[in-house]
Amino acid sequence: MREPTTDEAYLVVKTGPLEGREYKLSSGQIATIGRAPTNRIAVPDEVCSRNHCEVFYSGGRWVIRDLDSRNGTRVQGEFIEKDHILTPGEQIQLGSTVLWYTLDPTPPTPEPGGRNPLDADTASELRLDGQQPEILHRTRDSRFRTAEKDTRDRLGRDLARLYKLAIEMGAAPDISGLAEAVLEGLLTGTVADLGAVLIFDGAGNRTPNSEQLRVIAYKSRHGTKYERVSDSLSRLAIDERDAILARDVTGDVRLKSESVHEISAQSVICAPLRVREMLLGLIHLYSTDLDNSLEPEHLDFTLAVADQFALALEKLHQREELAVGLARAEIENRTLREQLRVETELIGNSPSIQKLRDRIARIAPTDATVLIRGESGVGKELVARALHTNSSRRHGPFVTMNCAALSETLLESELFGHERGAFTGAVNRKIGKFEQADRGTIFLDEVGEMSPAIQAKFLRVLEGHKFERVGGAAAVQVDVRVVAATNRELEQAVEDGVFRKDLYFRLQVVELTVEPLRMRHDDVALLARFFLERFARKIGRPIRDFTPQAVQMLTAYDWPGNVRELQNTIERAVILAHETLVDAEDIQLSALGARRLDAPLDVEVKKPFRPVPLDIVEREHILAVLDWTQGNKSQAAQTLGIERSTLDRKLKRYDVERKREG
Repeated sequence: MREPTTDEAYLVVKTGPLEGREYKLSSGQIATIGRAPTNRIAVPDEVCSRNHCEVFYSGGRWVIRDLDSRNGTRVQGEFIEKDHILTPGEQIQLGSTVLWYTLDPTPPTPEPGGRNPLDADTASELRLDGQQPEILHRTRDSRFRTAEKDTRDRLGRDLARLYKLAIEMGAAPDISGLAEAVLEGLLTGTVADLGAVLIFDGAGNRTPNSEQLRVIAYKSRHGTKYERVSDSLSRLAIDERDAILARDVTGDVRLKSESVHEISAQSVICAPLRVREMLLGLIHLYSTDLDNSLEPEHLDFTLAVADQFALALEKLHQREELAVGLARAEIENRTLREQLRVETELIGNSPSIQKLRDRIARIAPTDATVLIRGESGVGKELVARALHTNSSRRHGPFVTMNCAALSETLLESELFGHERGAFTGAVNRKIGKFEQADRGTIFLDEVGEMSPAIQAKFLRVLEGHKFERVGGAAAVQVDVRVVAATNRELEQAVEDGVFRKDLYFRLQVVELTVEPLRMRHDDVALLARFFLERFARKIGRPIRDFTPQAVQMLTAYDWPGNVRELQNTIERAVILAHETLVDAEDIQLSALGARRLDAPLDVEVKKPFRPVPLDIVEREHILAVLDWTQGNKSQAAQTLGIERSTLDRKLKRYDVERKREG
């Protein structure tokens, strides 16, 4: 018969962190119990759920209810699945905490020769009776992080082991070697018989599950084969990111009997491998010796090793990814260099091209400054690339800059860089072209368009002096080979006072001249077929060659835009061609370079000679092109092979105004 109840009762803590405390139960208040500090009885035990259970008064009785806790609530050693009416003297167990329900908080007197039902032996008998592993301890941070001064007396030995193990981890060449070193250290530093490292497929998952775990290494003192004993502990460690120590593993009814029989694990540690918010895997440690079980201090040591292992594993992954990336980049660089070598080949068999190749071969191995002269579109940048790829700087950067494309302020910033706040819009530091080209080659096109102020600073760099970024005071030293190009008569510019004489002589160490395409008609067909093959492959058209009429049309043209115009013409022809051969009707030419297409190719058409200055010839030619484009400056600049800004400066110099702005 149950003893009479009252609306007042007590819960007395007999074992656990709150041992000795008494809590009065009042009928008007629900007593919640759990790990969260908001509970009426806050139990500082990791095994307890945040809101574990509650005790309340109902119908003249005190009732206990489990709140779907992870490890369950036991009364007199039995798990409760529904509301349980408490009887005075019954014991409630939550993890390692045992509470005694009573109407009188005075402890009972032990019977003669008997034992107090609330002593330690009684508490230890409250087991799972073969239902699932008994979790003894959980932790998220090892004592190596959280230990107070008075609890560090045991850490010296383990810290020495951790230090030695960290050195071995750092020396591991791969994941397998890293895992082997960790398992050796754990079996040495704990009483475990068997250990295993499990990694998630696609390590770095934020929401992994136990089915993705893959064993990458295991180690046993007795040669026992590894088997996963408790998947429930793995799921708990994955979900909560906690390291767990559990016993009574052989009583887990969800395990395969042969695994339990083969391993006979009595205690288990399951520790997560954590890096920030990512979970990389788990470490499993098993002890089969009932008299030498894994203890909380072993859990602390394992978690400390696991945290160090996770960091080493992440670094190893990064190192492997970097190695793969570097290998891929090396292959890509090799491929690009080969493509660049092909594309920097000077195509042609004319005497001028053969002479140019010979001079490049002799000049490239040196670090001499080179000035390349030639009309727009003849391939001056191609010559500069050939100089770079055949020099000792071929593995360094090749940086190009068109000096006519920007205003004086922006050109200075592009060449020499600027500091933050140097001018409006300079929100960050910028590294200039000269710094980018360090240990390589810089190609400055249209160098004759530099302003006098930029010329002075450029001259100092050419002479080996340091320079400062715009708005900066720190001196910058670079090792750069300079290759410059111009289509202007620099000698006339020096006489006119718009180009420094000392800079002119400093640039003219070695001079290369690229002849215009109209002076080497023998190379036109060869170049045309080279471009045709490239664009047909790029666009995916089955174009094989030109018809004889198309070849005659190409070679009869004067190509005022030089190789650039030829390249664009062939690309357009490949796009427009209907057959596998490009015909004359597929080729669209400018009227600027047309000769009498019906005249024999070996008959040179004589033009009347006029002894006039070059500026007049250039002015008349520009005006003719503008007339042909009906005043469209953009189209005229494209036809002339110069930048729109360069055309504007030339028109301003010649005092020419056009009504239409294109």
